[in-house]
Amino acid sequence: MRKLLLAGLASVSLLGSSAQAGEVRFDGFPDFDSHLDILIPKYEATHPDVSISYQMNQHADHHRRLTTNLATGSGAGDVVVVDVSFIGSFINEGGFENLSAPEYDADALKDHFVGYAWNQGKGTDGNQYAIPVDIGPGVMYYRRDVADSVGASMEDVISSWDSYIEYGRKLKDQNVYLIADAAEVAQLIIYTTVKEGEGFYFDEDGSPLVTSDRFVHAFTVAKQIRDEGLDAQVRAWTNEWYEGFKNGTVATQLSGAWLLGHLQNWMAPDTAGLWGVTNLPDGIYGSWGGSFLAIPKQAKNKKDAWDFIKYLTNTSEAQLSGLKNIGSFPALTATYDDPSFDEPIEFLAGQQARHLFAEVAQKVPAVAPRKGDLIADDIVLRAALLEVLNDGKDIEAALRDAERLIKRRVR
Repeated sequence: MRKLLLAGLASVSLLGSSAQAGEVRFDGFPDFDSHLDILIPKYEATHPDVSISYQMNQHADHHRRLTTNLATGSGAGDVVVVDVSFIGSFINEGGFENLSAPEYDADALKDHFVGYAWNQGKGTDGNQYAIPVDIGPGVMYYRRDVADSVGASMEDVISSWDSYIEYGRKLKDQNVYLIADAAEVAQLIIYTTVKEGEGFYFDEDGSPLVTSDRFVHAFTVAKQIRDEGLDAQVRAWTNEWYEGFKNGTVATQLSGAWLLGHLQNWMAPDTAGLWGVTNLPDGIYGSWGGSFLAIPKQAKNKKDAWDFIKYLTNTSEAQLSGLKNIGSFPALTATYDDPSFDEPIEFLAGQQARHLFAEVAQKVPAVAPRKGDLIADDIVLRAALLEVLNDGKDIEAALRDAERLIKRRVR
């Protein structure tokens, strides 16, 4: 039987373990275990000299553990998964293999992938350090039954933020919330309306951008939704969040395409046929989530690790398996012509939604992550925004304070 080193929440110290030739350990977070359970037997059947094992921890635990592994130079697997929100910081800390080096030649694969996701795996030196394994084309999921109850057209609802908020006012009369958390609207605007040449939080010279019009606008829209009582004030990944999807008290959710897999598999399976999906409001094309595969410098079996990464990211078999089994959307553009993209999705009332996901994926502008993004994200979205939404702090004052704190912590 395959060696499953750890699955779930438990944490086992593997520091100092030594891999035998042909052994590859994959470190990640659920639902990658479900994905690997299908793919590993196929891979090992054609690579009899290679044995793949995996170690799974919950999303936050995995990234905390990996932070420690990279800092201490030991304990990481041969292949590691990194969420897009961490990728810039991890890459620029210098703990991953340079995949542009001749022994990997990752740059030859560039044209096979969605452009913006490929660029997110680059370092500030222009080299490739991580390969996108799945992406999150930004979309809006909505309850069809709720929209029908107020005679709303989604085309009209998403035409602007004003029309989106007006939809929320109609829903309020029905005791239905527009969205679970207004903070997600601010996050979306911040991440998807970046000007060319800018980063999410910093300009090319490393100066913070958080007092710019983009951030003021993001905070203003979110505050209006909160002040008018249009959001449920429920955070993502809580039981209250799941309940809103199950009972129809939350009408829309801004997310990545990947949310479909969660909704239909475990969050709200009994609501099949009640959902639809459309573009994001205000004509935005953006990314919401995504994952990358990298090889830590401390990895013990880099050659086989790289071969396995190429299988997972650069073969239609593996990429389409992720789409069909766990709802992860392919980063490999060659898959977008697959007949499975024409399949109606029963959970979405027969909508051929994969065509929408592919269209969005190819229109998302590229934004390079920068070293201080994780710090700035924490200060802006976990602190300043909550002060505005929950405590009524003035928007411009909150952003000025955030800028000062970012400068101090990044320096």
